[in-house]
Amino acid sequence: MEFTLDSGNTAFMILAASLVLLMTPALAFFYGGMVRGKSVLNMMMMSFGALGLVGLIWILYGYSATFGDGNYLGFFGNPFEYFGLQGATDDESLMAATGVPFLVAAGYQATFAIITVALISGAVADRMKFSAWMVFAGVWATFVYIPMAHMVWGGGHLSGDGAIASALSTPIDFAGGTVVHINAGAAGLALALLLGKRKGFGREPMRPHNLPFVMLGAALLWFGWFGFNAGSEFAADATAGRAWINTTVATGVAMLAWLATEKARDGHATSLGAASGIVAGLVAITPAAAAVDTWGAIVIGAVAGVLCALAVGLKYRFGYDDSLDVVGVHLVGGLVGTVLIGLFATDQNATWYPEGALNGLFYGGGVTQLLSQTVVALVAVVFSFLATYVIGSIAKATIGIRASEDVEVGGIDLAVHGESAYETLGGGRVVTEVK
Repeated sequence: MEFTLDSGNTAFMILAASLVLLMTPALAFFYGGMVRGKSVLNMMMMSFGALGLVGLIWILYGYSATFGDGNYLGFFGNPFEYFGLQGATDDESLMAATGVPFLVAAGYQATFAIITVALISGAVADRMKFSAWMVFAGVWATFVYIPMAHMVWGGGHLSGDGAIASALSTPIDFAGGTVVHINAGAAGLALALLLGKRKGFGREPMRPHNLPFVMLGAALLWFGWFGFNAGSEFAADATAGRAWINTTVATGVAMLAWLATEKARDGHATSLGAASGIVAGLVAITPAAAAVDTWGAIVIGAVAGVLCALAVGLKYRFGYDDSLDVVGVHLVGGLVGTVLIGLFATDQNATWYPEGALNGLFYGGGVTQLLSQTVVALVAVVFSFLATYVIGSIAKATIGIRASEDVEVGGIDLAVHGESAYETLGGGRVVTEVK
């Protein structure tokens, strides 16, 4: 079929890509406000570093290895087919059917890769060497994110062409429940275990230093997430509208559910809880945004708000230091959204529905889609955790991944970046005497 440009859909997707790109600086504010004042710049630099590095990797070979021809062991496409985004025609665009050119499609997918890597940084706040983080980010994007994206969206093992689809039904992941959130959450757990606990974890208060930053970050994330979810339709149509509505209502309900859980458990409904509930709802509705109706979105938001609020305390019970609750929010929220598709999926309200996918249990489809979603979620957890653990272990044994105790205690901003966010924490830029 000859490609025909649709200027409306193209403009919509350029806007959606820009919104998703905004999510990474938004995440920098969200995470930056949650850490202590002596490490806020380092925390934000992890997001900005991922933005630059992963963006380059995606343009060079990431897109090609994810969506290129071939299916090497079910984990990679051909990384050289579109190397540097060269050699492709608009007929080969992921969004060709909706009239969106190749470069716009490739750019949109780049923003997903960037934010996924940046999400992991919240699990290692205050104690990972910035140089090690940058090395890890590039290797992880290559050997974990790209294979996961290929498996789910590029024709690999977890797609409609894979073994799970053949045995059960086509798994549904509309905008990245497995590729982004389960992937990042499992990776964050592996890396947190390898790094070990922050000095004073569980004994000293490690409160957010700037809650307005956290609230600002959450607001910008919610705004950018409409590009994430509505944009995943690849067209400005009713299904994009369905994704927008579901994203709004699930997120609002999750925030309310988190606050109610906090109030019942601790006696206070906090601003940090509101911001965290927002992100939990956004995470959970992501894979289901166009696959469920309004009632399904409401339930998904409510369940995610409660379970994620409870899950953030697991690190104290099990003794792992997931600094900013990547596991409790992104892994648990991603699992909630991915699995509950098996209960609430319906093709009644969307023109979009994957071939081979079935309605959920509550919509007359039986248990098959629930089993398919559960198996995919578990495979994603195991693959991401093990692959990340191997990469992290090699990095730990070779270049070292943890900052020294002096750097951690004194403040990683000043020691590593030569500057501090606030005058009271170090007097600004370090001046080195030249003799």
